[in-house]
Amino acid sequence: MNMIQRLALTAATSLVFTTAAFAEIVSETVEYTVDGDSFTGYMVYDDDIEGERPGILVVHEWWGHNEFVRSQAERLAEEGYTAFALDMYGTGKLAEHPDDAKKFMQATMGDKQALEARFREAMSILQDHETVDESRIAAQGYCFGGAVVLNMARLGLDLDGVVSLHGSLGSDIQPEQGAVTARILAYTGGADPFVPVEQVTGFVSEMTKAGADLSLTVFPGVKHSFTSKAADDTGEKFGLPMAYNEEAANRAWEGTMAFYRDIFAQ
Repeated sequence: MNMIQRLALTAATSLVFTTAAFAEIVSETVEYTVDGDSFTGYMVYDDDIEGERPGILVVHEWWGHNEFVRSQAERLAEEGYTAFALDMYGTGKLAEHPDDAKKFMQATMGDKQALEARFREAMSILQDHETVDESRIAAQGYCFGGAVVLNMARLGLDLDGVVSLHGSLGSDIQPEQGAVTARILAYTGGADPFVPVEQVTGFVSEMTKAGADLSLTVFPGVKHSFTSKAADDTGEKFGLPMAYNEEAANRAWEGTMAFYRDIFAQ
């Protein structure tokens, strides 16, 4: 049985939409199932924009599908995209302690078939949305989510581009030459011990061998989770080397928006 057949057997979808509107921005809570497990995503778009537009998948940090990832989806909607903040862990699986987050992350990353099935199902939901041009899809992820979107690019999913923000750059998935068709944009902190310099250089070598179109920015002195304003408090609470950096966060966002304008204009 090939991968497509396995995915067809493991992925089943049941959607329930709950809609809330504020000004022009509309949000929909999307409940769906994959292989019998329940997931809860968050679709956001500007209802004042007519016609179809590009869609962007947004993948959460290792904490799970929380307010931060939903806020990033809302920012993308304000930029004119339809964004779907998907759920990689399952409904209700939201960690408040790093030990629980680590368990959720390891369980998800350890089952590569389930990882791909969950992402593909979310991608299908986004493509099927009435506001979305199904031929123009990208994905961005934060921390754990950054690793997820990079792995989807490594697997050759039909994405125009992926953006990793302080995500792990290493992987045991090694793409063949020409397998990575999505353009890749990655941002990492130069003082992030979770992404050491050896991992950065290894990632550049891997993508060069694969013939991938890669743009990588390293922010000197910047720590992990630099896009999250909650990182300072969380880092202090749990003794983790993470901190918000306003300049890096703003530069990464502006660069990401320029990246999307470029890939979707082609």
